[in-house]
Amino acid sequence: MESKVQLEADLKNAMKAGDDVRKRTIRMVLTAIRQIEIDRQVKCDETAVISIIQKEIKTRKDAVFEARGANRLDIVSATEAEIIVLQGYLPQAISEEELKALAEAAIVETEAATPADMGKVMKLLMARIAGRATGDQVSLTVRRLLQK
Repeated sequence: MESKVQLEADLKNAMKAGDDVRKRTIRMVLTAIRQIEIDRQVKCDETAVISIIQKEIKTRKDAVFEARGANRLDIVSATEAEIIVLQGYLPQAISEEELKALAEAAIVETEAATPADMGKVMKLLMARIAGRATGDQVSLTVRRLLQK
């Protein structure tokens, strides 16, 4: 089932169950999806929805870091609960070995030889990974392989 459809169904279930954290979190993600669809005048595909969810998780991780610095443990626990909800909508994370193998294949396919060719590899690889790893993880792996 598509993530967006799943989010909408889960929002209804969270409303019926009275699960405020889940309801609030899903509403925020659906709002972000709708905003992008309105701004770009396109319908978000599965890859875009996963990307939005990853961005929401990253935003919340930054908020947790800030809240810890301000000693606001109430915000930390609420935000971490939201992160857990969001992570449930991401595909199974890719293993380091599988990521390295996919990166090596993409390097061969694009005939990349130096770190300057990283953009070509990243473009191909990010499409194949489709949200199973963050851009930072992919970038680090590709950079290591191209520097050898």
